[in-house]
Amino acid sequence: METGETDRGRRAWHDGPVRRRAAAALLAGAGLAVLGTVFVVLPGVVVDHDLAGASVAAQDRLKAVNDVRTTLLQMVGGLVVLFGAYATWRQLRVSQDGLRATQEGYVTDRFSRAVDQLGSDKLDVRIGGLHALWRIAEQSARDREAVISIQAAYLRTHLPWPPAGRPSPAADVPINDIAPLETRAADAQVALTALGVLCRHREQSWVNLSITDLRRADCDGMWFPEVNFDRACLEAAGLYHANLTQASLVSVNLRHADLTTAILRRARCVLADLRAAKLVEADLRDADFTETDLREANLRKAAAHGAVFRRADLRMADLRGTDLRTADLAEARLTGALASEHTRWPAGFDRTAAGVVDTEDPGPEPSPLLQPPGMTWQAPPLRSAP
Repeated sequence: METGETDRGRRAWHDGPVRRRAAAALLAGAGLAVLGTVFVVLPGVVVDHDLAGASVAAQDRLKAVNDVRTTLLQMVGGLVVLFGAYATWRQLRVSQDGLRATQEGYVTDRFSRAVDQLGSDKLDVRIGGLHALWRIAEQSARDREAVISIQAAYLRTHLPWPPAGRPSPAADVPINDIAPLETRAADAQVALTALGVLCRHREQSWVNLSITDLRRADCDGMWFPEVNFDRACLEAAGLYHANLTQASLVSVNLRHADLTTAILRRARCVLADLRAAKLVEADLRDADFTETDLREANLRKAAAHGAVFRRADLRMADLRGTDLRTADLAEARLTGALASEHTRWPAGFDRTAAGVVDTEDPGPEPSPLLQPPGMTWQAPPLRSAP
């Protein structure tokens, strides 16, 4: 019995190719028959139909038949070209889909390995993982939002405020005794830099960096629009020309921070601490500084149209050249604040009664390139009471 089954299997195996060859031969024969009908029979039928029984010379009829054949040949050639173009397009689409699937699988693998690196005990491995995520976000728009969320979560968990232990210095350590973020936590600085670049083209509304220890962080020129810095500590941070449009800075610590030419349009800085912060030529239009401590802050030549300083503390602040024409200064404290002839005040505001001191204008601001680098900058002691 086994021998019979084996023979039947062999015959079936041999019959398969035979059947396929026979089917191919039949299709080829049918195709030739159709082509013969189209190019041999059909042209004569078309010519006879057009002549409608009229008598013409044999030579003229043959020419008319050949013209019809030529037209049919051109039509068939055009159809062949169109079919070839369609087949090529389909093949290209299939190849592109396969390549895209391969690339997505490769990106997913890189993403998983990079996330795994963030949990390493070795600093250089964590930095490599952060850079890998940064690269993925730049190459894959689909993964950009996920990378931004991971980078922000990495900062919140590794640098909580107030500090939960090593390696972050204690909350009461003087700022001049604290090393720059890139020195004391190089991985955190990489994550912050990546965020400051990727947030320029993000789609989600908010990024959460609240309650984070970012003392002496380097954020020069970075983009943080609509980022939540509530209750974070950015004391002595470098934010030169940073974009903080519509950022939330409620109860944030920005003492001694360099916000020169920074953009804080419509930012919410309620109850913030900006003592001795540098806001020279900053864009403060429509920002809310309600009950914010701005003692000794440098707001020279800042644009503060529509800014709210209700109950803000501006004692000993430098307001020379500041445009406050449409600002809200209700109940703001201005004793000892400096002003010049270029300072613009709201209509009817009595700066003398407010205790403002008129002095000479400082003139053009020095180039920021001539300023000492942030790593060697020392925050001068505050003259105001804590």
